[in-house]
Amino acid sequence: MSDPSTPGTPGGTDVLDRELEELLRQEQVDDGDHDRFSHYVKKEKILQSALTGKAVRALCGKKWTPGRDPEKFPICPTCKEIYEGLKGDD
Repeated sequence: MSDPSTPGTPGGTDVLDRELEELLRQEQVDDGDHDRFSHYVKKEKILQSALTGKAVRALCGKKWTPGRDPEKFPICPTCKEIYEGLKGDD
């Protein structure tokens, strides 16, 4: 009988490793649109990111570490649409 904790066996740690790698891959910071748009993020998340260096997630779902002046870029149309929808719910 095979030991499920032995790498290489069905249901072993290699399956968990692959699942963990997939989760980490999905959490990778985007390297694209944040360079072209300003995104909507809660102010406290921006401050927290400035202090910790952790990435933030915008309303549109983009995840990145802020570091550029958002005034220099157009507003992300997806973030703007979501924000407008939230404002309308008041």
